[in-house]
Amino acid sequence: MITTSITNPSAEVISNHIFANVLLNNESSQKSLHASVSFTPGDVICHFGAGVTQPYATYLTVQTGADRHITLVPEFLQYINHSCAPNVFFNTATMELVCLRALQPGDEFTFFYPSTEWEMAQPFVCNCGHEGCLQLINGASHLSVETLSKYKLTDFIRQQVRLKLSL
Repeated sequence: MITTSITNPSAEVISNHIFANVLLNNESSQKSLHASVSFTPGDVICHFGAGVTQPYATYLTVQTGADRHITLVPEFLQYINHSCAPNVFFNTATMELVCLRALQPGDEFTFFYPSTEWEMAQPFVCNCGHEGCLQLINGASHLSVETLSKYKLTDFIRQQVRLKLSL
């Protein structure tokens, strides 16, 4: 995981924002969003909105309903990558990005993709390195209730879990 361009010489800041910087890893070509200020759990980091709303998922959308997937505004939020030990949460009811764990300048923002996605357009093998890493990330519908109970989930995902349990 990239922490800052100072500790990883292959990473460079490619854009600055009020509370964060987008870094480009020149070795992997991956982009990531890193804090430029400190946050404590519960802090609202920023509000976000919907750019494009569409009925299907892509790797750049966040699911807000059964057939409702949005691109994020501000656009740089799309560089928040997945982790099985997330430090932020996209609250799609209030349209707020919320801090889950303390963040210091240089820390990468990460969220748990299944917290917003019932089915994913592009499942992938996770390399977050967290002790409890789930390894295959494939949307909340593919996870047990026990696993999901360890994470903060959007209202929509919680609703889908309740529906699945009632079948």
